[in-house]
Amino acid sequence: MNPYIDDDLATLAEHARRFATGRVAPGFLERDDTRVLDRTLMREMGEMGFIAPELAEAHGGQGMGCLAAGVIHEEIARADLSLSYINLLASLNGQILAAHGRPEVVAPWLKKLTRGEALLAIALTEPRGGSDAANLRLRVERIGDEYVINGEKTSISAADQADAVVVFGRTGSVESQAHGVTALLVPTDVPGLTRNRFDCHGQRAIGRGSLFFENVRVPVDHRLGDENKGFVQVMQGFDFSRALIGLQVLAVARVALEEAWDYVAQREAFGKPLSAFQGVSHPLAEFATQIEAARLLCLQTLWLKDRGAPHTAEAAMCKWWAPKLAYDAIHQCLLMFGHGGYDRGPMEQRLRDVLGFQIGDGTAQIMKTIVARTRAGRKAVPA
Repeated sequence: MNPYIDDDLATLAEHARRFATGRVAPGFLERDDTRVLDRTLMREMGEMGFIAPELAEAHGGQGMGCLAAGVIHEEIARADLSLSYINLLASLNGQILAAHGRPEVVAPWLKKLTRGEALLAIALTEPRGGSDAANLRLRVERIGDEYVINGEKTSISAADQADAVVVFGRTGSVESQAHGVTALLVPTDVPGLTRNRFDCHGQRAIGRGSLFFENVRVPVDHRLGDENKGFVQVMQGFDFSRALIGLQVLAVARVALEEAWDYVAQREAFGKPLSAFQGVSHPLAEFATQIEAARLLCLQTLWLKDRGAPHTAEAAMCKWWAPKLAYDAIHQCLLMFGHGGYDRGPMEQRLRDVLGFQIGDGTAQIMKTIVARTRAGRKAVPA
């Protein structure tokens, strides 16, 4: 029994797993080759209420809470981590738009988002650095009733596929750092916005790339939050996405472990199943233990968020621990399959897919600093 998942959530998870097994999993390897995100599947997910269910019904969601988003998210990720980015980006951006956007501007986007009719990206990272997220150079200048944007964002998930982007840019002085950043909702079909795509190691269906802004104009009412306070206000939503990322990568590790246990119980060597050898079964047992503990931490974080309780430290723990643990566990599972695991196929693709989360969305070093600050205080752990 899981203390965070009641009967209703367990039923929801089973519903999501049936969909993921029947519709998402069959195209897992093909999407990695073609690097094409299946919009038909995205719309099906929206029709079934699997995208951002935590949003209020007025915003197109179902008001089901963050734990509901979490159990759906991990079931989709079991089948294809790259496709589960749809859930991740929708939950992160959906909360930002609902909390900080003007209703008349964001309402149509939220409805499209939850229906699976639109994909939104978030653009924070810049070429000169990623971890120093508040030290932005992309320039946003207000001219009358418009903002004019110039600069570049890079390593943006779904950069070349998104229909709109939440963009962070500098409206204040460089010296103001986080207190001079403004967030804007920018449709990707505006004049002056161009984009490209990288040839990434993993997560190839969702992809990453750069966004280039040359005198891009958006109305002032597309601002999210207050001017010069976008970073401070909007970044609070990342605690939610960090817990979701933890569940996302751990779901991939869990299905890899399930397959590894089945394999070593059936494959024989020296007249015994491989699982009879402690050198085989004990490493898998250790990873099974750690993954169970990490998953409980992620669920606890969402449980705290649903209750409006502080969860910044817990979210940071999820983000630094789970991606590393998942990668190490899948790596061990791959080795158990020998050359069969090393060949192109589900196991090696899972390994490539989860690796990216040790880089993007906050490195382990940044996450550990966040944990340290919540424990010792910001003055004791300065920037």
